[in-house]
Amino acid sequence: MFKIISSLKRNQILILLLILLLSVTVMRYFDNFLITDVSKNGILSFELAKESYISVEIINSWDATAKAAAGLSLGFDFLFLLIYASFLSILIYKISEKLFVNIAKKSLNYIIVATPFIAAFFDIIENIALIKLLLGDLQLKWSLTAYYAAVIKFGILFLVISYVLIGGLISLIKK
Repeated sequence: MFKIISSLKRNQILILLLILLLSVTVMRYFDNFLITDVSKNGILSFELAKESYISVEIINSWDATAKAAAGLSLGFDFLFLLIYASFLSILIYKISEKLFVNIAKKSLNYIIVATPFIAAFFDIIENIALIKLLLGDLQLKWSLTAYYAAVIKFGILFLVISYVLIGGLISLIKK
C-alpha cells in the first residue's frame, strides 16, 4: 500500500482533492433537504440523535422528498467515506514521510495511515443504523448505535485532521 501512495504524483492527489470537494458538494446538496425545525443541522442532527424518540421526531419532520434525500445521502456516504479516508491517508503518509526518518518511526506509519479507515469503518456502522431507522426499525439500539459510531468517527477524524494540520505546518517549517 505504501508503494502505491508514495508513487502518487501531485496532480493525482489534486484530482482526488477535487473528487473530495465534489463529493462534499453532493453531500451538502442532500443535506439542504434535511434541515427542519427539528433537525437544525440536517443529517448531523439525525446522526447524533441519541434517543429513539428524537430519531422519530426527525424522521417525522421530513417530507417524502427529504426522506428520499436522506436515503440518497446515506447511500452516497458509502462512497464518500472511501474518498475522505483515502485522501486523509495519503496526506498522513506524505506528512509522516517528511517528519519521520528512521525505520522504527516509519513502522508507526502503518497505524497512523490506517486511522482514517478506522473512522470510515465507524461511519459504515453509523450509516447502517441510520438506514435501519429510516426504513422504520425505530428501536433504541439503532439510535444508540448511530450516535456512538458517529461520536467515535468524529473523534477519530478530529485527531486525524489535527495531525494533518499540525504535521503539515511542522513539515512546512522544516523545509
